[in-house]
Amino acid sequence: MNNDISLVQTLAVVFLGMATVFAVLMLLWLFITIESKVVASMEEKKKAAEPIPVPTKAPEAPAAAPAPLAKGSCGPVMLHDVPDRTAAMVMAIVADELKTPLNELRFISIKEVK
Repeated sequence: MNNDISLVQTLAVVFLGMATVFAVLMLLWLFITIESKVVASMEEKKKAAEPIPVPTKAPEAPAAAPAPLAKGSCGPVMLHDVPDRTAAMVMAIVADELKTPLNELRFISIKEVK
């Protein structure tokens, strides 16, 4: 029994496989495009249905009183040229390394050493 296939048959199988892959990719592209347009139109309808807030004159605020500390807070932290996100990551890393809950630590100041 001869199982050899010719060059023409090999090329036909390769072409059919590639055509199948590209056809499925095109269907996925079409599906994603249609779905994104549907979602965009739903968001536009939702946005149009929301009432537009009317700005009113805000009452004069009294002198800034210190805000009460949040439950579990250990006080304010002074940040010296450090973004809030970086300070939060530093505090989380210190708490993790010390194996101590963050609300039990007291950070007074965070400053980048240059």
